[in-house]
Order: sequence, then structure tokens, then C-alpha cells
Amino acid sequence: MSSCLIVDDSKVIRKVARRILEDFQLDIDEAGDGQEALDRCGTSMPDVIFLDWNMPVMGGMQFLKNLRAQDVEKQPTVIFCTTENDMSHIREAMEAGADEYIMKPFDRDIIEAKLNQVGVI
Repeated sequence: MSSCLIVDDSKVIRKVARRILEDFQLDIDEAGDGQEALDRCGTSMPDVIFLDWNMPVMGGMQFLKNLRAQDVEKQPTVIFCTTENDMSHIREAMEAGADEYIMKPFDRDIIEAKLNQVGVI
């Protein structure tokens, strides 16, 4: 079973994403900010990360840059999931190492399509 880390400061978004992702037989963990997510990755690197952009403590871009700078055997697939939907944000995320980009609000069909695109399901 593949593992997934949902990183978002909104408990509601994490709960909605968890319910959708569990349908795809993913083992889910959650983090409320980028620093908490880095700590979780240090303990157990997930296969895929759903990542919000704007969070307290450490935002999504800083988390992604720190994650991609790590020397690990296998980097996780990172899917940004955010309200930041202009081309400059999307380009910045992809250049920093994001694998895909989902704009909020999202639904099951959008998540399923992105998981298929990146080869998770």
C-alpha cells in the first residue's frame, strides 16, 4: 500500500482529502504545516505528498525546497493542492520540484486524474 502525507493548515481540507484518498487504498498521514511535514518525512518518507502553499511556520514552497534538497533513496511525488492558481505560482512550484498541481476546490475526479497522471494509482 502506498503512503500519502496531506500537508495543509486547514483541518477541513485535510479531512476532505483524507476521505477521498482513502478510496484509493492509500495509507494516510497528516501534517498542519511544512515543518511538521519535514519532521514526518524524516521519520518515514511517504510515496506521495499533497501540499498546500500558504501555511504558518513553514509554507509549501519552503517545505518543497527543503524536501528536494535531501539526499534520500527515493523522492516522493509531490502534488501542490492550493488556491494559488496563477501561472507564475504553478511555474514556480514545478521548477522547485512539484510533480503536479491541483487547484482548490478539488473533488474526487480531479484527485483521481492527478494520481493517475503521476502513476500513483
